[in-house]
Amino acid sequence: MPELSLAVQYATTATQTPSARQFRRWARLTQRVDCAATVRIVDAEEGRMLNRDYRGKDYATNVLTFALSETPLLMGDIVLCAPVVEAEAAAQNIPLLAHYAHLTVHGMLHLHGYDHETEPQAELMETLESQIVIQLGYADPYASEKDVNTPL
Repeated sequence: MPELSLAVQYATTATQTPSARQFRRWARLTQRVDCAATVRIVDAEEGRMLNRDYRGKDYATNVLTFALSETPLLMGDIVLCAPVVEAEAAAQNIPLLAHYAHLTVHGMLHLHGYDHETEPQAELMETLESQIVIQLGYADPYASEKDVNTPL
């Protein structure tokens, strides 16, 4: 099994955040190579600043991934914006931990080079996300989309 060094930083006032142990479990099931990563949970102000400064989008988003290095091991940061994650989970009527797990998996896949810029890339990434999230014991995060697109 590949080695994982994972730091978890809580830079938020949110009280319903997953434990470092939960983040480690989610990351470990996603990783494919030796990896050193930081998961940072932030409030809306920091989330907005990072999204604005690095992506040119002036709003807080649910997850940002910063890949730093691929050799000699995979290194990077995953930033989760707690208020956005909480609002999305409530709006989608899904358990908060399930949404955090999904977004952690999503961020880890980005660290591994997966993307969703084109339809084939998005399909592959969503398939992997679904498989991993289901393995973690949560519902398929894309199930409702698949149900809508399934012909009768």
